[in-house]
Amino acid sequence: MAKYRKLGRTSNQRKALLRNQVTQLLYHGKIRTTEAKAKEIRKIAEGFIALGVKERDNFETVKVQAKVARKDKDGKRVKEVVNGKKTTVYDTVEKEIKKDMPSRLHARRQMLKFLYPVTEVPAEAKGKKANTKKVDLPQKIFDEYGPKYAGRNGGYTRIIKVGQRKGDAALEVIIELV
Repeated sequence: MAKYRKLGRTSNQRKALLRNQVTQLLYHGKIRTTEAKAKEIRKIAEGFIALGVKERDNFETVKVQAKVARKDKDGKRVKEVVNGKKTTVYDTVEKEIKKDMPSRLHARRQMLKFLYPVTEVPAEAKGKKANTKKVDLPQKIFDEYGPKYAGRNGGYTRIIKVGQRKGDAALEVIIELV
């Protein structure tokens, strides 16, 4: 007997489908799909959230010196002429950053290996490449879901049956984070 559902797909198609749906579930918090897919998604998503809960406080804050380009009132880089060449002027700034401990770094890389990259596009810039930003999904799992589910022992998702789909009568469900 198989340990997972094959979902009527080849292995690479199935992996791509599960990666996409788990990514969308963790980003949006709720998706609508079939019951069989939801049960497979649940296993993977709950594993990632459990990793986030376990590693949520496993980092240290470190002060670092960073070179940042000086900008004028319009937000453009300030340039000055040195030896006949235009060069950007940099200021040294002290920043505090979070440095992952080895086990948290491993958990982050395990998540990044599976999850697709998510790009957030503002509503007013639909269809344009400008002002888009990449969402750090593992960071969201550590910072939002880790503290939120810290008191729970599993059971981070809920499956609600919606009814049968009109085209093929497959049982549709909504899977959401509790």
